[in-house]
Amino acid sequence: MNVTTEQLVAGISEWMACESPSHDPQALWRMAELMRAHGAAGGLQARLDPVRATAEAPELPLLVFTNRAPGDTRPGLLILGHLDTVHPIGTLDVNPVRVEGDRLYGPGGYDMKAGVYLALTALRACARPGDTPLPVDMLVVPDEEVGSHASRASIEAYARNARYCLVAEPARANGGRCVTARKGTGTLQLQVQGVASHAGLAHEKGRSAIREMAHQVLALEAMTDYPRGITVSVGTIEGGTTSNTVPALCRCHVDFRFSDMVSADEIVQKMQALQPVGEGVQLKMEVDVNRPPMVRDDKVVALLERVQVSARAAGFELEEAPPTGGASDANFTSALGVPSLDALGADGDGAHTWHEHVLISTLATRTRFWHHLLTQLS
Repeated sequence: MNVTTEQLVAGISEWMACESPSHDPQALWRMAELMRAHGAAGGLQARLDPVRATAEAPELPLLVFTNRAPGDTRPGLLILGHLDTVHPIGTLDVNPVRVEGDRLYGPGGYDMKAGVYLALTALRACARPGDTPLPVDMLVVPDEEVGSHASRASIEAYARNARYCLVAEPARANGGRCVTARKGTGTLQLQVQGVASHAGLAHEKGRSAIREMAHQVLALEAMTDYPRGITVSVGTIEGGTTSNTVPALCRCHVDFRFSDMVSADEIVQKMQALQPVGEGVQLKMEVDVNRPPMVRDDKVVALLERVQVSARAAGFELEEAPPTGGASDANFTSALGVPSLDALGADGDGAHTWHEHVLISTLATRTRFWHHLLTQLS
């Protein structure tokens, strides 16, 4: 490959300077066009497909790159990435794009614009049909950080015609390790309806939704079972109107993680079985299993061994990270039986923080790794 570290730094820097938070459609379309132009300039077939989470939701840009010949429907290699970040517009003010020593700082660089840039740059170098043993399809989705609700159907459609899936999520910090297993994820929206009353004049007539929610929070958190890989976390809570009113309403948002679908079904049943502790209050809930677990099986181990050969050819050892509680779009492809390997993107640290950065000295090596992988995997 004929690409320099300086060129990689310049390209990634341009992408980081285009902020693209998940909830800003206009920003996502701007970022998507930058990515589309980079792929098209290298000779890839590149297009933007609009996707929606619901009929009422705004259109979001899903990027599709491919080096397939017309009419080639063979099962191929699927590469996944995302263009959205957790950082709101204005994060450049606190984490501006800059180079400090071996670190390239900027919002969304490590998670995961740099990883997408490296994989796409490698794919540009084998853009013609036949340049790779397997036809390559690369999807870059606009909503991974918020659950991939708009893009899940597209991911699964491409996965059904994939022999392997490689994901350009950031490599694990302190060694650049890849990921072979991830927990599944779910959410619970819980609402408690109580009875409002004046806190001073008629306190006894009220039924506090916040008091009831306190009982429910303790019951939910008690469902955590570390040995089985189950965690339940009440992440946000809100309720009440004023300090001198017995609160009639309280809501909370709960995140839960699990290692297998048996555990997921068990947790959902426990949540749905929750009952009020106090009198005169009601519970209303919505439970959703968003992502199934990404499972490490014999096919994944075999894929890992082949990918490690490409890493050694590029000049580094690719090690395997322990199973992680974080989820990604690899969860969807794994659930369909496609051998999937994750966290093959840029090496760095600080995902979702104001000190997010990638390691400059690894960029060219990681790009050579992707190129070797694309041209050897069959």
